[in-house]
Amino acid sequence: MIRTVLARQLRRLLAGITLRRVGLIALGAMIATFGIHNIHQQTGITEGGVIGLMLFVEHWLGISPAFITPVLDLTCYLLAFKYLGGRFIKISALSTLSVSLFYKLWEQFPPMLPDLSAHPLAAAVLGALFVGIGVGIIVRQGGSSGGDDALALTISQVSGWRLARCYLFTDLVVLLLSLSYIPVRRIAFSLVTVTLSSWLIDRVQDFSFRPSVDRTS
Repeated sequence: MIRTVLARQLRRLLAGITLRRVGLIALGAMIATFGIHNIHQQTGITEGGVIGLMLFVEHWLGISPAFITPVLDLTCYLLAFKYLGGRFIKISALSTLSVSLFYKLWEQFPPMLPDLSAHPLAAAVLGALFVGIGVGIIVRQGGSSGGDDALALTISQVSGWRLARCYLFTDLVVLLLSLSYIPVRRIAFSLVTVTLSSWLIDRVQDFSFRPSVDRTS
């Protein structure tokens, strides 16, 4: 009896979690974290969303990221649970774990890409490509890589806005706040990154393979 109940609970827990989905989530996490570790962290490109807000709070209030980041992420996930449901949270837990594991993996190696600090525009564009494609793959699987994605998806669900617009809205709010301690020039390149990555996440999420039309018929 107990074994039957446990088996039923396990099937319910794993509902919607296929090997293909797990593989794609891992691929997205690998791409996004590779770009952040090798480009964003090397060049000092700041972020919008939860990451940027965490840096803002740390700078002005002196609260450690170890404390403020979980609070911000938990707040976003609670909102997401209300509007997007438990299945989203379940897949997001898997996605967040994948992101953390790949961060840990990349930290074991020295930077694998050239330092683009002297070329901030190139760094902004290339960084956005990694983040946009990687996070887009994760969002396409029905989850999120962190509080940023959960918040943007919740805003999209409630407002009916396209996902790119929701990402850009939250990023712009945080970047405007960041002007209080970050030079305008650095913010400008960050704006390039968040605009392009937001657009890419939206495009990857909606991408579909369309069969070619047979023009001979």
